[in-house]
Amino acid sequence: MIDEAADDGREEFRPLVELSAEERRQVITLPASIAKLTAVKHFVLYGSNLVRVPPEIGAMTSLEELTPYTSYRLHWFPYEIIRCSKLARSTVSTRALFGNYKVRPPFPRLQPPQVSVADLDLRALDARRWGTTAIRGCSVCDRPIKQGGLHQVWISLRVATDVLPLLVNACSTTCVSALPSGAEEHVQLPHTGGRVKQPPSDWD
Repeated sequence: MIDEAADDGREEFRPLVELSAEERRQVITLPASIAKLTAVKHFVLYGSNLVRVPPEIGAMTSLEELTPYTSYRLHWFPYEIIRCSKLARSTVSTRALFGNYKVRPPFPRLQPPQVSVADLDLRALDARRWGTTAIRGCSVCDRPIKQGGLHQVWISLRVATDVLPLLVNACSTTCVSALPSGAEEHVQLPHTGGRVKQPPSDWD
């Protein structure tokens, strides 16, 4: 549901608001077609059952606010979200996030680098293994993955109001090397998950 007459004059997108509680429980991801929502400024996913957001969220170039609060199964976001350059406000249940510095839930271990994806159908992936059902381009440079293989890493960066764990699908080690340092109180270098050493904090 798109509300063009939100109280503060901003266009909002509330995709789950008209669904019953049972229907909402069945929605665990969103379609790639969210890339068409280039005018949406406030994306409301409050109380959803989502387990992932597709990388196409990066095409929502007008996005200013993201509200997935109490979506407790949403543990990470795609790196492409950093393309939402206007995104300034977020309300996320941070204790549910991988690597959150307060409770430090572990990152799942990612697949080893793929030098070639010739035997991998990037349009029909097992999300339990790859974190997504499709990879259309490099998270960093946006070039086709097939040009340089597939290199998956985690990195935690400040996005809007919160530090989010981001899944990067890179086409090369060069693109991995181009990633920024991680957020303060989080792992600084890109990593592949598993047992990673978190920095110390006052919450330990």
